[in-house]
Amino acid sequence: MGLVKMVESAKSVRLMIFDVDGVMTDGSLYYTDTGEEVKAFNSLDGHGLKMLRASGVRLAIITGRTSALVANRAAHLGIDYLHQGAHDKLAVFEQLLQEAGVSAAECGYMGDDVVDLPVMRRVGFAVAVPESPELVLQASHYVTGRGGGCGAVRELCEYLLQAQGNWERVMAPYLR
Repeated sequence: MGLVKMVESAKSVRLMIFDVDGVMTDGSLYYTDTGEEVKAFNSLDGHGLKMLRASGVRLAIITGRTSALVANRAAHLGIDYLHQGAHDKLAVFEQLLQEAGVSAAECGYMGDDVVDLPVMRRVGFAVAVPESPELVLQASHYVTGRGGGCGAVRELCEYLLQAQGNWERVMAPYLR
């Protein structure tokens, strides 16, 4: 995809959807001795999501795993739509389109593995992290320079804010 078309696709995003493991985290799964799952989230990513939401872009998570800590993180960040345990991400995506009242062309999706491909092929703006398998990278309109859980989400948020002409407005409170 050419740069102009990529920016145009980014301008159209009204709902940005994220996978969790490998995108919002580095993909590592940690378990305590009692079987409790632990994940590390990047605070820069979190603030990027808050800024993107403040610009008017709604946020969603579609993840195959189910975790109370993901629900807590989503609530803390003000994620508009949370779908966990999504074994058929495309079916959940189709449901989300109805729920959010948007078209597929108005959606972005950030994933990292082949389970994300069906949704990535339907949205107007598909994003991957650099660690993704080649098929996922090829299906992406944009590949972040930063890795999953290491600022990739923040990088994408800043890119969307700039492409949509909202960067200066969202940054103004920090630059006084």
